[in-house]
Amino acid sequence: MKKIKWGFIGCGEVTEKKSGPAFAEIEGSEVVAVMSRTKERAHSYAMRHNIKRWYTDAAELINDPEVNAVYVATPPASHPIYCIMAMNAGKPVYVEKPLAASYDDCARINHVSLTTGAPCFVAYYRRYLPYFLKVKEIVQSNVIGEIQNVQIRYSCPPRKEDMNPANLPWRVKASVAGGGYFYDMAPHQLDLLQELFGLITHARGYSANRGGLYEAEDSVSACFQFESGLVGSGSWCFVGHESHNEDRIEILGSKGTLCFSVFNFAPIHLRTPEGFMEFDIPNPEHVQQPLIQTIVETLQGTNTCDCTSLSVTPVNWVLDRILKKI
Repeated sequence: MKKIKWGFIGCGEVTEKKSGPAFAEIEGSEVVAVMSRTKERAHSYAMRHNIKRWYTDAAELINDPEVNAVYVATPPASHPIYCIMAMNAGKPVYVEKPLAASYDDCARINHVSLTTGAPCFVAYYRRYLPYFLKVKEIVQSNVIGEIQNVQIRYSCPPRKEDMNPANLPWRVKASVAGGGYFYDMAPHQLDLLQELFGLITHARGYSANRGGLYEAEDSVSACFQFESGLVGSGSWCFVGHESHNEDRIEILGSKGTLCFSVFNFAPIHLRTPEGFMEFDIPNPEHVQQPLIQTIVETLQGTNTCDCTSLSVTPVNWVLDRILKKI
């Protein structure tokens, strides 16, 4: 069995629990090197996770002969350069979502992947979690009948870090993230819906900055249509009052309704003429592990992972259409 030896570009928050530990727990996979622009962070992460080599330069990590696959866990604006560098070196890539900070940058990544033959996988890991596989099973069972409408609703109060204008998080800097929190969180929701119902081919939206805490949008409303003709809408507010926290997708069918959350993993609610059912589906401790497992098996030639840069680029197209970037 070919051993997949990963090099991490970026070793911040997401690698601590969501993804990082999973690479070492999967058979035939290990982390052999890490890179951060900050020497102290790279060294500290390597020491804490018993990784022998650490770098402050991405090219050095990519060219490390022990590294045969690269995980890019940096903010979206830097994804194209790191992904393209790795693929040009003949090494497959697993990159955090969204794929890039713009649709055009996604196209650049796809071009290099197709040209070099090096695959680029993207961390839309919710596709592979038991919770969302249950949602997919219910939809495909036809228990709620023909799908008539889809609605996304998300609201949360500002985060503490948003209150410090001198040190704002990168997620609200459009030049780094692609937009505000909408560009960071809505991709998971939109990817799941396209996984369930096919491509969104029409989208438009309105965005505003209502809280004045940062320059990026903090409130978004949108409508969209899938290639099947199914229509949907979404509303996102990242400066709402805490009394109206909401994380909900509602799928309206001809025979019932299905409701679920995307970030809170609240119990799935199914309502039909036969009554009400609730499903409380646990997820693994390291939520990216099922997807990473599939990627490792794909690189070993025993499975096929469909969560590639080509398959997820339509998410960025929808985001950019809603924010009127294209």
